[in-house]
Amino acid sequence: MQYTQSMLCPGTLKDKTIIVTGGGSGLGKSMSRYFLELGAKVVITSRNIEKLTKTADELHKNTGGEVFPIACDVRDYAQVNNVLKQSLDKFGKINGLVNNAAGNFISPTERLSAHAFDIIIDIVLKGTKNMTLALGKYWIEHKIKPATVLNIVTTYAWTGSAFVVPSATAKAGVLAMTRSLAVEWAKYGIRTNAIAPGPFPTKGAWDRLLPGDLRDKFDPAKKIPLKRVGEHQELANLAAYLVSDFSAYINGEVVTIDGGEWLYGAGEFNQLDKISEEMWDALEQMIKNRKK
Repeated sequence: MQYTQSMLCPGTLKDKTIIVTGGGSGLGKSMSRYFLELGAKVVITSRNIEKLTKTADELHKNTGGEVFPIACDVRDYAQVNNVLKQSLDKFGKINGLVNNAAGNFISPTERLSAHAFDIIIDIVLKGTKNMTLALGKYWIEHKIKPATVLNIVTTYAWTGSAFVVPSATAKAGVLAMTRSLAVEWAKYGIRTNAIAPGPFPTKGAWDRLLPGDLRDKFDPAKKIPLKRVGEHQELANLAAYLVSDFSAYINGEVVTIDGGEWLYGAGEFNQLDKISEEMWDALEQMIKNRKK
């Protein structure tokens, strides 16, 4: 299967240093691994230094690349500035930022406390703002160009979604930030883009969101026209392209990679795909009879 294979040439990201928030596991880990394979130096951050260190050792062993783990709560601007300082001390420069750190609850909104709502807003929106602002200030002040910010959003960032209202609210803010800064900071040589992934299952995240047998009952593949979920390499390929110089003319774009999932949900009659051939034959005959 071609889509599970590396898309870009070795060395595509040589001489680039990229910070990946939430890089200790899941999609952050997958993207970091591929950046390393393409020659980048990678800084991975999350709050759990033990997990980060284990991931960094694994990634270095598997790719031979330089990966630097730094504990950081992206909600705290002082800790974000510490990531910037340590990264510069270690590698001397930073060329890219992937804002991947996130959190989510699946719950009726009225069951959430104000604090629970704030947690998601603070990690997703405030955390993305903190990282972007710190790196943006650094790049502008020191005239570092080209530089790239890649934000991970969701398809419901522009449609909204019931039962994940804090996440939808925060991701919509990140989406607006992406498009706004793409225009404002382009003159400094900074590109800002986003990816809106569909289902790319990771054991930890999906077990938390859909525990027990809920995942089987709400199998995401059933509502995807391609009838499958995404492979991590597919998203890593796209992310690597968007932080590479090959995408130098792409700015302010949000690329959806979901197998057609959100379009399927948006179409008025899309769910008629559940009608059998026999039922279509019967409907066609009824229409012909009416015309007669």
